[in-house]
Amino acid sequence: MKAVILAAGVGKRIGAATGNRPKCLLEFGGRSLLVRYLDALLAVGVKSAVLVVGHRQKLIRDAVGESYRGLAIQYVVNDQYHRGSLYSLWLARGNFDDDLLIMDADVLCPASFVRRLVTSPHPNVLLVDEMARQDSEERMAIIRGGRVVALTKKVPNEPLDLIGEGVGFIKVTRSDARRMVAAMEPFVQKGELDMEYEDTWEAFFRAVPVGCEKIGGQPWIEIDFPEDIVRAEREVLPRLQETL
Repeated sequence: MKAVILAAGVGKRIGAATGNRPKCLLEFGGRSLLVRYLDALLAVGVKSAVLVVGHRQKLIRDAVGESYRGLAIQYVVNDQYHRGSLYSLWLARGNFDDDLLIMDADVLCPASFVRRLVTSPHPNVLLVDEMARQDSEERMAIIRGGRVVALTKKVPNEPLDLIGEGVGFIKVTRSDARRMVAAMEPFVQKGELDMEYEDTWEAFFRAVPVGCEKIGGQPWIEIDFPEDIVRAEREVLPRLQETL
């Protein structure tokens, strides 16, 4: 199994609050988000990580190099990092030669989230906070018939088995990753590179059963806005430290 960590973006909504660093290098409790990811991967036996980089990529390369405590690091460069995340994941497709953990690089969460993915009985599985509600731009996982059918900011007005916020982490088997690539390809070919990768996955979810692991009630936050940094430090980090 290998991890694909999407860390190319500029973080337009967070602006100067990062000190002009990539969001994955924001530090909480003395460790960056990226280092927290890599430590969590090592703890569950993952030995390879692919970092898709772009914005200020040298800072990321300098932070972790080509290896981190025995975890092999490969880099994929997205030179159109001002666009959507679709192109970042598309560029990483040459590394889909193993079972995958695909991870957005801007989430502060417990290391147990990674373990939940790796040990889940579902071959393909998404982490979902079933206690979260959509207040603004949260991307919600729509579950019907026991499987994820969409990851969307537009929640349908119809009966659903479950709805919750997607954490930004998914496990996909090597054999099913080709369906993910096939779902993204038409959008890339049309040059629709400002899209987020989740918005191209309709065909993937239709073709591949994707289960969910519920993590509601546990401390986590996606860092999108300056106020998220404050909340991460004041509310989420103390709860993470209590679990150590």
